[in-house]
Amino acid sequence: MDERAFYRESQVVKPATLNCPFCRTSNSYDLRWLLRRKIDRLPRNADERDRAKFSKAASYMVLVDDKASCKNQRCRKTFEISGVKTTAFLTD
Repeated sequence: MDERAFYRESQVVKPATLNCPFCRTSNSYDLRWLLRRKIDRLPRNADERDRAKFSKAASYMVLVDDKASCKNQRCRKTFEISGVKTTAFLTD
């Protein structure tokens, strides 16, 4: 069974404060995250291996965006997002 069968996926937008490395201005940017929430029950066609995987599975978020454009009118350069964790585990 595919691991994606254990989760419900949705996209979430969360703000993060980032610094542009070119003009050094700090601003709030909306970053897109892929939210994977663990489902309540195991799917019907699961075997023992799938039960073990399901018991270890946890809800988590993965950062989708890897670049952002500076909001400063004079700069407007695209920079890589660093200093933000790319994966976050959620507690239910």
